[in-house]
Amino acid sequence: MELTKLQNGSDIRGIAINTEDNVKNLGAEEARLIAQGILNWLANKGVERPFKIGIGHDSRLTGPELKTAMIEVFKAAGCKVLDFGLATTPALFMATQFEEFACDAGIMLTASHLPFYFNGIKIFSQVSGAEKNDIAYILTHTEASESAEGTVQQADLLSRYAADLVEKIQRGSGSQQPLKGLKIVVDAGNGAGGYFADKVLAVLGADTTGSQFLEPDGNFPNHIPNPDNKEAMNSIKQAVLDNQADLGVIFDTDVDRSAIVSTDGQMINRNNLIAVLSAIVLQEHPGSTIVTNSPTSDHLKRFIEEKGGKQYRYISGYRNVINKAIELNHEGIDCQLAIETSSHAAFKENYFLDDGAYVIAKVLMLLPKLQKENRDLTDLMAELEQPVETLEIRYTIKGESYKEIGQQMIEKFRGELPKQAGFVENPENQEGVRFSVKDPYGKGWMLLRLSLHEPLLVMQVENDQAGQIQKQLPIFRELLAQESNIDLKKLDQQLAK
Repeated sequence: MELTKLQNGSDIRGIAINTEDNVKNLGAEEARLIAQGILNWLANKGVERPFKIGIGHDSRLTGPELKTAMIEVFKAAGCKVLDFGLATTPALFMATQFEEFACDAGIMLTASHLPFYFNGIKIFSQVSGAEKNDIAYILTHTEASESAEGTVQQADLLSRYAADLVEKIQRGSGSQQPLKGLKIVVDAGNGAGGYFADKVLAVLGADTTGSQFLEPDGNFPNHIPNPDNKEAMNSIKQAVLDNQADLGVIFDTDVDRSAIVSTDGQMINRNNLIAVLSAIVLQEHPGSTIVTNSPTSDHLKRFIEEKGGKQYRYISGYRNVINKAIELNHEGIDCQLAIETSSHAAFKENYFLDDGAYVIAKVLMLLPKLQKENRDLTDLMAELEQPVETLEIRYTIKGESYKEIGQQMIEKFRGELPKQAGFVENPENQEGVRFSVKDPYGKGWMLLRLSLHEPLLVMQVENDQAGQIQKQLPIFRELLAQESNIDLKKLDQQLAK
């Protein structure tokens, strides 16, 4: 097995449990090799030995097994290992920052929201998360390093991380118990975010009755732990309405993403979450630039500009969006927020770390103030116009050369679609091809792009008039049908409606 096939951008991901359709390619043996790669990477970066390494895992079934294999290698290489047990991805980065831990590397075993049979590894240095080239180095430099006797110590990272969040919310709100009198329900999706109810919200005075799926369970028996998933969002929405809560909070498995449901059941994720966080940022930093990924609505751009900010629409991938924000700041452009529609959000003031718990912390700092003013969280996004209809179709591309096929189709759309009335290419786009849609097809936009990591062509369409997307689909089908390796099954199902 080539370890390099486990690279997923700036993460490592693989099949950790054999299933009927999937063959395991990330087990103890691979974990040991990756651990050697991490040691060689740290040495190559000039970190002094003995290395201090913190390691934790989310609720996935294979987390403890992979962790044990990696710890064996670290200990045999003379490292000081801190075994954090159940942890979150943002907490593992903070393990490199908190003085009492001061780890040279933080390692998180997680595959985010992917099905239970996956697992993966995210790696942090004291500077930031590992980049694509770091992961490539780790997976190709797995030769054994010098041996020495190391140590392993159990440590509680989550309590320390939670206490830090509590302190930040108290400072930001100017109150010891700013959430007193508020009912807030948490949905952790049986991932690692259950701590947030007791160790953060309850400490700040909130009533967390009605919170659900807080117990870690790597089978994920209730719903996919993913704030970008309709079933998951409907689940937390129902919990908010049933419990007459003031707010609902949902996390993905490793808590680097989150979303919110308002007291009246409005889902604050995707464009809505970007709008709320942009409104907060632009109050604190007037004129700031917000970096997003490409599939954001035209309405969001107007919303940000009307609040006095600027939107920089960039390519998908949370590291890409974060790195662009860092780059803009280096160029002298004030950029305080990098955020994807998937809910990956990173603030400049928080190390540009994509941290779902910190996103909620920012909202909680503001919540008591809004309540005093008789305003609701949804007031922050009230001016964000909502599209009347949206559609996303992911087309599977067959064959090894799927990237070339996908790119050729994107170029075909770029050349052919503007020949149709109502389609004008939008130059403010850096991923795939984006069109502004006008009469006779309503008013909206369409984006065609390649998936970052899978053999898929992703088509996203929004319109402000009902029934207009269905009218556009035959035009798209005619172009897509010119490439036999693109599977049109999902499009045909939509056309048959």
